[in-house]
Amino acid sequence: MKFCKKYQEYMEGQEKRLPGVGFKKLKKILKKCRRDFQSQKHINGVLDVRSCPHQCSVCDGTFFPSLLKEMSEVVGCFNERARKLLELHLASGFRKYFFWFKGKLQGNHAALTQEGKDLVTYALINAIAMRKILKKYDKIHYSKQGQAFKSQAQSMHIEILQSPWLCELMAFHINLRETKAKAMKKLGFFEGCSLKFNDGKPSLTCELFDSVKLDIDLTCSICLDTVFDPVALTCGHIFCYMCACSAASVTIVDGLKSAKPKAKCPLCREEGVYEGAVHLEELCILLSRSCHEYWEERLQTERAERVRQTKEHWESQCRAFMGV
Repeated sequence: MKFCKKYQEYMEGQEKRLPGVGFKKLKKILKKCRRDFQSQKHINGVLDVRSCPHQCSVCDGTFFPSLLKEMSEVVGCFNERARKLLELHLASGFRKYFFWFKGKLQGNHAALTQEGKDLVTYALINAIAMRKILKKYDKIHYSKQGQAFKSQAQSMHIEILQSPWLCELMAFHINLRETKAKAMKKLGFFEGCSLKFNDGKPSLTCELFDSVKLDIDLTCSICLDTVFDPVALTCGHIFCYMCACSAASVTIVDGLKSAKPKAKCPLCREEGVYEGAVHLEELCILLSRSCHEYWEERLQTERAERVRQTKEHWESQCRAFMGV
């Protein structure tokens, strides 16, 4: 079965109407472009195959703006649904019962796991659809504009495989697998997903369908150790929370939201990446279980540093209040 048909059947089979890539519509645009191009070549004789025909609807802006809008809607939908699912899983006490009462999901791990599986499938099949349509664009136009657009999408944070919520869902799966082994085995969710260590350095890996593989390095590039209390900046890079605060020139007390708009990511140097940072709580749980001794040691160090910064903060506030 061709991917286009497979994709259409998948999207039409969803219970809720979810945003997706207009794969069929985009293919029609490309088909018209190729037909017009071949016609132009036949009329004018020899034509440079690296150039597009005059008044090409694709190059005039029909193709890329349409795909950009669809990609934004897909990643927005995925991020929001994943955030709500993980919020539900991590809720406790009265807050958790309140969520159950609102009827977001049935109160059992099997339902949570199935929802996680559905979300990951939705993310991956749309990621593959985007890659395939851009590859087809470059093939028809004898260009690399599709690759350039993919890089642009990554810089705009709408490349779905870069989403921190995908990383969180992988950690969520492993956490559930360890606590509810029988239920997970029955559902067969994310069989190839695991936390691996290479020379003591952890990474989150997952073998996915259609040759898609995720490999997320979990070493903080600032302290060069396993990320502790991890956060993902909006550019997609993961750091220890305290290291991220240091890079943003803010205290732990003030937090990342107080970072200046022009504060840059230490790796990619992109500005404005701290305010929307995501705390990776499922990943934090996974690493605390898998690196217990390191985690306990780091926890003591972090507590001492938090106490020191909190004390300095309040002393500064008192001096300012007293006008000293």
